Amino acid sequence: MFRLEIQHLQPPGSSSYSLRVPSGCTCLVQGPSGSGKTLLLRSIADLDPNRGEVILGDIRRSEVPAHHWRRLVGYLPAESHWWEDRVGDHQQKWPLDLLATLGFEPDVLEWSVARLSTGERQRLALARLLANEPRALLLDEPVANLDADNAERVLQVVHRYQTTQHSPMFWVSHGSEGTDTFSCIGRMWLRHNGVERMELPWS
Repeated sequence: MFRLEIQHLQPPGSSSYSLRVPSGCTCLVQGPSGSGKTLLLRSIADLDPNRGEVILGDIRRSEVPAHHWRRLVGYLPAESHWWEDRVGDHQQKWPLDLLATLGFEPDVLEWSVARLSTGERQRLALARLLANEPRALLLDEPVANLDADNAERVLQVVHRYQTTQHSPMFWVSHGSEGTDTFSCIGRMWLRHNGVERMELPWS
């Protein structure tokens, strides 16, 4: 089991963050647009310049190559990125059972990315991410572009993955979005690139 600990993490132009998320727990990150929610997740994943340290279990971010860290700490952006024409070419080991739970048939791997809707891209990006078996999850508004049925599919997949893998998770959202069914939830509210308040039951 792995807990995710942030020690004096400071993105440019932001206050520093220090907190921990235990194994199997979720920290909901909320706040108005421009408050630094995405910047926080990208800094944890070491995708943007930042100061401080992040520790996953006994693995220090500063002591492992960046590409290895980013496989351990899986980041799902609000807008997924695709670099090949064919869906299947973006991952070597697509989990077919996971695709089915998300509402896809196996032939989706033969589809052109250009034919995908925004919601389909988001769900497939989640499947692509989880296929790498990250030990922690950083999800940036993963259900924002989905209808109720597909949002429920994503919630089911994420909840099952977290329960099975005991993953610590950051979930950026503008509301509860069904995450109130998750066990072990804390909340952090941001404003103007800093923490307004935190409610972390494990602290």
